[in-house]
Amino acid sequence: VPLVESGGGLVQPGASLRLSCAASGRTFSNDALGWFRQAPGKQLEFVGVFSRNGVSTHYSDPLKGRFTISRDNAKSTVYLQMNSLKPEDTGLYYCAAAPRFSRYRADYEYWGQGTQVTVSS
Repeated sequence: VPLVESGGGLVQPGASLRLSCAASGRTFSNDALGWFRQAPGKQLEFVGVFSRNGVSTHYSDPLKGRFTISRDNAKSTVYLQMNSLKPEDTGLYYCAAAPRFSRYRADYEYWGQGTQVTVSS
């Protein structure tokens, strides 16, 4: 598995979580790194993407201001900081790598197995 997510868990509404995604066996310094999520019974949803040059980010509009992506190429790791979590943020969160800056699932060539985030009181 080229990408390995971690940091998920069960949290209460209003809490914060930071997810990590580490490259395994391959460097992704030349790829854009994105996050997607899938809620139970729903389609995969774009969360955000961080460009390979470390300059640009793009987020799903509803998540702007609460979610922040960062990356550390030296550690081959990308992070998703999630604040003010809501029950509707519950889902399986995936990181993925693409050769270009994109919000479209089809552009991503490498995927992790996902980490579960559950927001519940």
